[in-house]
Amino acid sequence: MGKTVLVVDDDAMNLRMAAHVLKKSYDVILADSGAEGLEKLKENKVDLVLLDIEMPEMNGIDVFRQILAEHVEVLVVFLTASGDKKDVMEAIKLGAVDYIKKPFLPKDLVERVSKVLERV
Repeated sequence: MGKTVLVVDDDAMNLRMAAHVLKKSYDVILADSGAEGLEKLKENKVDLVLLDIEMPEMNGIDVFRQILAEHVEVLVVFLTASGDKKDVMEAIKLGAVDYIKKPFLPKDLVERVSKVLERV
């Protein structure tokens, strides 16, 4: 298939839906916490990370900072259910390429991921 997408979200339903719609076009790796996402990133070549902002223990912004600190070259798109624009703006300032508001339609997720991965 070629491109690999890592989805990091503490909500099992979001993980299943993302895997279901993306697996037709991409290799998909799932992680249900920020710590697990960082581990999967170390173990696999990943082209894109879909990263939830609101997660317990380690939120998406903290995970993204860790990715940047370890100089991992990967595109990051945030997933957010929060209406808090401050988090989204911080993510974009740090270098996230986009964000997707939850709940998302499967068609929208595929289109946005495809557009981002066209850049690679």
